[in-house]
Amino acid sequence: MIWDMFRPGKIIALHLNYRSRAAQRGRVPQQPSYFLKPPTSVAASGAVLERPAGTELLGFEGEIALVIGRTARRVGPEDGWSYVGGVTAANDFGVYDLRYADKGSNLRSKGGDGFTPLGPAVLPAADIDPAALRLRTWLNGELVQEDTTAGLLFGFGRLVADLSQLITLEPGDVVLTGTPAGASVAVPGDIVEVEVDTAGHTTGRLVTTVAAGTVPFGPYGALPRVDEQHRADAYGTAEPGFDLTPELRERIESVGTATLSAQLRKRGYDAVSIDELTSTRPGTRLTGRARTLRYLPYREDLFKEHGGGYNAQKRAVDSLGPGDVLVIEARGERGTGTVGDILALRAQVRGAAGIVTDGGVRDLAAVSALDIPTYHAGPHPAVLGRRHVPWDVDVAIACGGAAVCPGDVIAGDGDGVLVIPLHLVEEVVDAAVEQERQETFIAERVAAGERVEGLYPMDEHWRAKYATWLEKR
Repeated sequence: MIWDMFRPGKIIALHLNYRSRAAQRGRVPQQPSYFLKPPTSVAASGAVLERPAGTELLGFEGEIALVIGRTARRVGPEDGWSYVGGVTAANDFGVYDLRYADKGSNLRSKGGDGFTPLGPAVLPAADIDPAALRLRTWLNGELVQEDTTAGLLFGFGRLVADLSQLITLEPGDVVLTGTPAGASVAVPGDIVEVEVDTAGHTTGRLVTTVAAGTVPFGPYGALPRVDEQHRADAYGTAEPGFDLTPELRERIESVGTATLSAQLRKRGYDAVSIDELTSTRPGTRLTGRARTLRYLPYREDLFKEHGGGYNAQKRAVDSLGPGDVLVIEARGERGTGTVGDILALRAQVRGAAGIVTDGGVRDLAAVSALDIPTYHAGPHPAVLGRRHVPWDVDVAIACGGAAVCPGDVIAGDGDGVLVIPLHLVEEVVDAAVEQERQETFIAERVAAGERVEGLYPMDEHWRAKYATWLEKR
């Protein structure tokens, strides 16, 4: 298909469809939702895309595009894939500077000329397994996105079925199936490449070069506008509504997990400790946002399908970013390893803050020699496939007796590991800082020979003295 000459009748795109991206956005959709892109937005590999003059945030999103092969109307999910003629690589470009004007419809922010590069080759649907496709995106030669269709929330057959309930899908129509974590911003001079491949088949790299636009917007429509939330969304650096800033991280690490645990308990949270684990670096604090990985108990057929190749374990590690903590549900199974030295090193190189697993660790001496702290249930030399099947990434899990949701704050020290729900972080940390301040005063008085009665906890007499002590600090 010659993309610089072909224009599909319809281009339908998904808002969210990868677990890794949903975790980054801080929400998981219950059903797929869509927006339209104009046929005039299509471009071929090798095209130059202008970042509109006066804008700052040109986002790129590597995607797998379905090319409809035959007319589909009211088809079922089990038959949806049979209506796909092939798949190709796509890049869903968008200008975040204009999202405020049409968020949801995305017409102006994502509908510009050249904003939907496709190609270069189409993989015939009959030759590929839709559940085994890999998507990769490079920015100036650096791999920034990598995921597989095992990480989809909504499979391709379901998408075709859902859309065809109301809309007739015609041959040549294109469905963009969502982007994984790692989408970010391109600036003039950047080169963005996207490739889809599977079992020896590849689309080749879809190449787009970004250039600076020179024609300004006129005053007869919404003009470019950005704020810090737009920047965070565009760069993928923070989930909406919460940012684990360096200042907040410092405050968390200024208090012990014992104090944080006491404050969580006062608020009715008694089951937020990940228990019976040992740290490879007991003197190192652990603070970060949870990214989750779930293992199922070993079963031969499931491991054959999901255990090899670029499985959920490897995808989880490769998707880690600065400040992430990989939390692994291993069901407390200590009879095999859940992570080893190579993947722990990869997590460290990615900038992750730590690893927490309620299962075993292979190559413990090598893992312990790394800078990244790893909390584990004990060493074991056996490989993952002895007891586990890598299954899910960025879903709610159970680890060491605690529920962990993607994005929760994880805090660890020599006393153990805690899970702090997002809505409680600021409140709990403020209270913990005050508690430790009071305990410093109490410890000074006890060291000076005072009795603990009335002092611990403080009665009105000692509270007055504490207030005076605070004023002098």
